[in-house]
Amino acid sequence: MSDNDLIKLYSKQILALAAAIPHLGSLEAAQGEAKARSPLCGSTVTVGVNLEDGKVVEFAQNVKACALGQASAAILGKAVIGLDRDTLQHGRDALHAMLTQNGPIPAAPFDGYEVLQPARDFKNRHASILLPFEATLGAIDAT
Repeated sequence: MSDNDLIKLYSKQILALAAAIPHLGSLEAAQGEAKARSPLCGSTVTVGVNLEDGKVVEFAQNVKACALGQASAAILGKAVIGLDRDTLQHGRDALHAMLTQNGPIPAAPFDGYEVLQPARDFKNRHASILLPFEATLGAIDAT
């Protein structure tokens, strides 16, 4: 990876997101919890959720990931409250398509993932970027 590639990949926006992840920590009495791990880099995201009428009403995340995974957790953390599983699955699938198939930026409320478009060229980072969605969906499934 060249210096220019690194500069492009780790933009100021991505680093700012990584430094301001919402909902850090854990829920005392989570209805569902799950941990997702990237086998390539060892990054992990652990999520706890509480649902009401099938929608996320409480959310907490513990993020041990690279700056890209942290930025992804920040973007998802800003949007997750009030969302149901189907909406989150569609967001995850749209993000995966953006990264792997040159798909469009995910629709609102996930349009903040535009900042991670440069990661398309770095397949070894895709799993880390998807971790927050994987953990969140797993936590919902565990309820």
